[in-house]
Amino acid sequence: MKITVVGAGGMGSRFALMLHQAGVAVTLVDGWQANIDAIRQAGLQADFNGRAVTARLPIYAPRELADSGVQADLIIAFTKSNQLAAMFKQLTPIIHADTYVLCLLNGIGHEDVLEEFVAKDHLLLGITMWTAGMTGPGHVKLLGHGEVELQSFAPAGAAFADQVVALFNQAGLNARPSANVKASIWRKACVNGTLNSLCALLDCNIGALGQTREAEPFLREIIAEFGAVAQAEGVPLDVAEVYDHVAATFTADIAVHYPSMHQDLVVNHRLTEVDFINGAVVRKGQAHGIATPYNAMLTQLIHAKEQLIGAK
Repeated sequence: MKITVVGAGGMGSRFALMLHQAGVAVTLVDGWQANIDAIRQAGLQADFNGRAVTARLPIYAPRELADSGVQADLIIAFTKSNQLAAMFKQLTPIIHADTYVLCLLNGIGHEDVLEEFVAKDHLLLGITMWTAGMTGPGHVKLLGHGEVELQSFAPAGAAFADQVVALFNQAGLNARPSANVKASIWRKACVNGTLNSLCALLDCNIGALGQTREAEPFLREIIAEFGAVAQAEGVPLDVAEVYDHVAATFTADIAVHYPSMHQDLVVNHRLTEVDFINGAVVRKGQAHGIATPYNAMLTQLIHAKEQLIGAK
């Protein structure tokens, strides 16, 4: 299987590296020229659980794809949510009738974007609990362990989804098929809608957030709003279980981790994906007549911070 990973940030680099180490043919596509140049010059450099690893992977800017000769049986989307539509418009040279797309992005509603570019029976949705971070162009830090859950959007894609699960497991990515991936996506969105947004605003890692007195009431209010909107969308969430799940990260091995939104906004001054996380809850809440004041405030504060620091 020929795989193209779109978005060579921390998480995209993790998946590309682990698949490459398992002997899979992997190509990277990224929009950050400094990252492309660094990987072309010195390879993808990773601190992989304390071990220095270098992987020589082909990487292209989207504008180079038409003449690249790249063929993709599977495209794994790891671009930022707010860049998804624009990126896939540039991927048309490598998308053909037999190309499948797996979306593992944080947030809600990506299938609405991707259906413009690939048939429903060639679309896979999933979540991942792996973590990763960029320390500079071409350099990533990969700590801990994780898993992947995925499902075909339409029943006709189930057989291919099983192939992807098997391939991911050969690469040590701990994949499993899902019978209700939308519920898992909403549950994961609760993790991102609390830890990502709060750590970005407070400039702290997960463990430090958990040490504040305000962590518990923040989490409970935010998750309650997620739960109410998810219920209206036909996706029941056990908010008590989700709270326990999120709170457990405060003392887990990922407590030292700075979530991706913190890396984007605070470290790299890049625009965030908040509109597909907290902002999505606000929009869907408005459609159902459900008040979401905590998520609305978080969305507004993140956008205000983006403006103050000149995020691009």
